[in-house]
Amino acid sequence: MFESLTDKLQGIFERIRGKSRLDEKTVDEVLREIRLALLEADVNFRVVKDFIARIREQAVGEEVLKSLTPDQQVIRIVRDALIALLGGEAEPIRWAARPPTVFMLCGLQGSGKTTTCAKLARWVKSQGRNPLLAACDLQRPAAVKQLEVLGQQVGAPVFTPQLAGTQDPVSTAQRALEYARTHGNDVLIVDTAGRLQVDEPLMDELQRMHAALQPHEVLLVVDATTGQEAVNVAQAFHERLELTGVIMSKMDGDARGGATLSVKAVVGKPVRFVGVGERTDALEPFHPDRVASRILGMGDVLSLIERVEQTMQEEEAKRLEKKMRDASFDFEDMLAQMQQIRRMGPFEQLIKMLPGFSQIKQQVGDMPIDDRALKRAEAIILSMTPQERRHPEIINYSRKVRIAKGSGVKLEEVSALVNQLFEMRKLMKQMTKLQQRMQKRKWSPFGKRR
Repeated sequence: MFESLTDKLQGIFERIRGKSRLDEKTVDEVLREIRLALLEADVNFRVVKDFIARIREQAVGEEVLKSLTPDQQVIRIVRDALIALLGGEAEPIRWAARPPTVFMLCGLQGSGKTTTCAKLARWVKSQGRNPLLAACDLQRPAAVKQLEVLGQQVGAPVFTPQLAGTQDPVSTAQRALEYARTHGNDVLIVDTAGRLQVDEPLMDELQRMHAALQPHEVLLVVDATTGQEAVNVAQAFHERLELTGVIMSKMDGDARGGATLSVKAVVGKPVRFVGVGERTDALEPFHPDRVASRILGMGDVLSLIERVEQTMQEEEAKRLEKKMRDASFDFEDMLAQMQQIRRMGPFEQLIKMLPGFSQIKQQVGDMPIDDRALKRAEAIILSMTPQERRHPEIINYSRKVRIAKGSGVKLEEVSALVNQLFEMRKLMKQMTKLQQRMQKRKWSPFGKRR
């Protein structure tokens, strides 16, 4: 997401490197290009106008700070403005003082609403809570069955019209709420009906359901790939329902991100979550400061760390740290790390969280940055014997030939992977020596204070 905007902004900042001062002419040139980049990203034109005015007010005449270059100064100003545009600090979920907390999800057909209900249930479970899904979309054929299947995948029970003994969506929702109270479900996630467009029957039904449930969170699911139409839909729903937030679905398919940048300013309600893939774990809480950093090519290291913590067990982390300290990292460890990375999500998403991703992309050119490289490396390691994985120093030319044939890759790829492991070992040795020199300061390059 935001790839096209990130590339354009990186080019703008690159052109002002080397200047000693931010004069008014330089600021005008930069703002003109930023304005065009935002409009091409499908950001609402009124939002762009206010955004540019805010940056101009801070940038014109401001001297370059002692430790910053002009491009860094502009990046700081643009980043602060982006954070404000995206909503400032992330708003916390309105958990009920007396459970269950009720999430009412609404949206048009095709926005990914039912799938998002299951994703949200999985996220709720990761917060230590016990969700119940309520299938109240009785307009779309097979919507109830779809939610039942998704509920099984995420391990969340689904309350259906059959259990309620009625085909009325409002009554079904009310009985689901009573069921949650009596069965220990502290969160109720309600999937509501959608239409191909905003119409009176849809809004009337949602208003009646809202009155019956008094939900703590009313979240509109909108398709990010629809651009400005997503903002128009959000406005229409908010006028009738008083939304508490928005979930942008299909963000992985939207390289522009204009709707995400516009919705808070136009509707006045924050983006709470973004859907970044089809998997049920592909729902991320929306952090304006992290997203602003990602847009500017500064990465999103905090989100990357959170993913690592979710997938790596503490004992495994300690074992890996020990092997890094004594530089005994082998192909068994490399294989385990590759499998862990794949559990964390698509590799292309993960590498985009690294600072300087745009520079990495320039260096590799047309080479695909995705799971295929990991799969090829994994195939090479799986073609090794257990002894070769644990003792890579025994892998000679003839063994490399056999491994290449077994994994279906070129001999050069096997040699490159073996060399990569030995280079990693050298780096680990250097890190260990650095740690020993820094022990008097009680600092560790492995990221832990001692």
